[in-house]
Amino acid sequence: MNAFEKRLARHAEAVNEALSAMLERHRGGVPERLWDAMRYSLLAGGKRIRPILMRECFEACGGEGDIMPAMLGVECLHTYSLIHDDLPCMDDDDLRRGQPTCHKRFDEATAVLAGDALQALAYELTLETQAPDALRAELARRLAAAAGARGMVGGQMLDMEAGGLSANGPANDDSGVDVLAIERIHVHKTGALIRYCCEAGALLAGAGADEVEACARYGKAVGLLFQIADDILDATASSETLGKSAGKDAVQHKATYVSLLGLDGARETAREMRDLALEALATLGGPGGGRAGALARLADFILERRA
Repeated sequence: MNAFEKRLARHAEAVNEALSAMLERHRGGVPERLWDAMRYSLLAGGKRIRPILMRECFEACGGEGDIMPAMLGVECLHTYSLIHDDLPCMDDDDLRRGQPTCHKRFDEATAVLAGDALQALAYELTLETQAPDALRAELARRLAAAAGARGMVGGQMLDMEAGGLSANGPANDDSGVDVLAIERIHVHKTGALIRYCCEAGALLAGAGADEVEACARYGKAVGLLFQIADDILDATASSETLGKSAGKDAVQHKATYVSLLGLDGARETAREMRDLALEALATLGGPGGGRAGALARLADFILERRA
């Protein structure tokens, strides 16, 4: 493990500890089975890339202080999306982060409610963040936009349609999906929340408009990079390595960067997204070091990730 990977591990450990403590603070009045399901999914592990992106953008824009509530909020919202994404009516997966998915460990109704509860908790935590009232309201507004019909949820709908599926069965026989359509899907499904994390970090740091926009452009590129890397891993890694079911994209005939471009084309597109992310850092002093150095290394880490 190199120095930067150790930095990521420290950030992830801090997030995990804060998540556990936060759940204990919010336990009162929650039905036991619901709390168990929320805790099971939220503390199942993961690299915590989204809250780390928020922290790194915050620091790159000169921020100081505690933004952990906002970081935990986005992780709660991300975990809700994973719970719902794994449901039989969606991707129908049995494995997540190396253990049974929430609906397999508990039941479908409990999993739906655990996801709902984590989604609501995400906004509660965002509004607990130490920041001026107007800024906290703006963060909640941006998080809602990133998570909703114009963001992550809309992207999930587009993804289902691209795979020829809808909640009522086959949506069409010829989706006509191309690379631009795939990009549109994942700018929303994966990228919107990642972009929010980067914008939120800058806003919490009190950054100017140019720096906020630079972080937003970085987040958009990194969001697509993350998805392309995920598509590549689904096609090349084992379920044991990934901690989730590998090869499901091909089995479900899902349109992915790999299915459209092949492995070599997907890898080249991933490198292009990494380069766009690095270009966005010019406003923050460039990718070579200084304030933006950690963000540059994080883009490289996502490009080269193996799980």
